[in-house]
Amino acid sequence: MTVTDAARESVESALEQGSAHGKDGHLNVSHLNPPPSYDLADHPLPTGREEIWRFTPLKRLGGILDGEASDASLTWDTTLPEGVTLERITAAEAREMGELAPNDRASALAVENGGGAMLLDVPAEAEIAEPIVIRLTGESLDDLVWGHLVLRVGRFAKATIVLTHSGSARYSATTSVLVGDGADVNVVSLQDWNDDAVHLGRDAILVGRDATVRHTAISFGGDVVRLNANVEYAGPGGSAELLGLYFADAGQHLEHRLFADHNQPKTKSNVLYKGALQGEKAHTVWIGNVLIRKVAEGIETYEENRNLVLTDGCQADSVPNLEIETGEIEGAGHASATARFDDEQLFYLRSRGVSEKEARRLVLHGFFDDLIRRVGVPSLEEQLTSTVEDELAKNVLKAD
Repeated sequence: MTVTDAARESVESALEQGSAHGKDGHLNVSHLNPPPSYDLADHPLPTGREEIWRFTPLKRLGGILDGEASDASLTWDTTLPEGVTLERITAAEAREMGELAPNDRASALAVENGGGAMLLDVPAEAEIAEPIVIRLTGESLDDLVWGHLVLRVGRFAKATIVLTHSGSARYSATTSVLVGDGADVNVVSLQDWNDDAVHLGRDAILVGRDATVRHTAISFGGDVVRLNANVEYAGPGGSAELLGLYFADAGQHLEHRLFADHNQPKTKSNVLYKGALQGEKAHTVWIGNVLIRKVAEGIETYEENRNLVLTDGCQADSVPNLEIETGEIEGAGHASATARFDDEQLFYLRSRGVSEKEARRLVLHGFFDDLIRRVGVPSLEEQLTSTVEDELAKNVLKAD
């Protein structure tokens, strides 16, 4: 059996067992998440009054949602260890592999206008020690770029995949992560754009039976960045850890939306996002949605979002949601908090001779370090620590 056949068989099995999908392959309706569809007519141009768009500054998206066709592209630079392949496939082939259909207008347009998809393939039972890296760079804000990427990891394979975004562009992309049964995958997405870039993205993850996935979204750069991470399960026993780290400066809008759909029994999801804000009109949005379907007995889920406001004039919106259709679960919960510097922590450090500037630096690094250490790529962890230091220097660490 090929990896493609295995993925298709796993999805078909989930459908037969009464998963989240109906007979037409679409998700049954949940108020937490729009039904997925490849048909653009199912994703009308938003007005800003819709629940999934009410936090997004539509006028700052540079016309992305109008859906204009474009031949512009990002520059690709890759590190592909032996055995890993990258090739272009058609959108129809991506669909046949079992990718999750688009659930908003931006991702549907990316499929419609992407001219096919790039397939990154990790063969079954492969253990890739070196990180697989795809570096995407934009040249100009004048460029409207559509992206469609499929990351397919075969059964019992183990790999780390890193996607980095930099430069300038108006970029809308959908990334499908197809994780085979028993696989162990670490996916990291870094948004390190120039200050003028606009990025709308959706990472849609299908977790195989007894597979383990860690997905980390890191956002520092860009004018407007809006990212969705969706998780579904193709069989029981799958586990997903969704991590996020973001730092918004003056005028930036960084929005992260999560949807964990427990459509199989004995599955797990754990969500932890942390963000900091500084500067006038810095705005962050975190929406954490978890759906526990009737068939999903014995699941465990927890989602948490923490925001640290460093200066006046910032706004952090944080909305966790749980929709539970069965009481036969191991556990479900959520937490959300937005606060300023902890005065007690600062007082403790100052009372021991630490300057206020250094005390603030230590508190901020302590806030982020536990997440940075979980990225799982040493070189990237060092880069993130340095980036956090640079961000702090803009306001928090200025001379007294």
